[in-house]
Amino acid sequence: MARTEYYDDPEAPKPNSLVVAASAVVTDDEGRILLQRRRDNDLWALPGGGMEMTDSLPGAAIREVKEETGLDVEITGLVGTYTDPRHVIAYSDGEVRRQFNVCFTARVVGGHLEISDESTELQFVKREELDDLPMHHTQRLRLRHYMERRVSPYLG
Repeated sequence: MARTEYYDDPEAPKPNSLVVAASAVVTDDEGRILLQRRRDNDLWALPGGGMEMTDSLPGAAIREVKEETGLDVEITGLVGTYTDPRHVIAYSDGEVRRQFNVCFTARVVGGHLEISDESTELQFVKREELDDLPMHHTQRLRLRHYMERRVSPYLG
């Protein structure tokens, strides 16, 4: 299923769903950040996805990281909340989503890195290489907030 992201675009379709989602900035021992190249839009992104009825928000992040990367992680902190109504995601099945995303920090505690059906590539990326990757600006915002090492999480 294809996905198109819009931001502050008057031509964007109107949302028909609101989805609570979680993502995670997963780092390795060298401080590199785990990113996936999404199959649905060919852009690099943090692992994450929609919360299920049986999930807590941190649990959703842990489950999504496992499903999308094969890695087991432990949540270590909170980057922020991302609820900007100008960010709309349209899917080829007709869903037009306004997403409420909570982004956590996490560290690897087990598992093996493996590509899922949602991605074409997984990579731990050095901070100085992030600007070279095609990525939606909402993902860059989360990464910037993480790298700023804020005292308080971003609330937006």
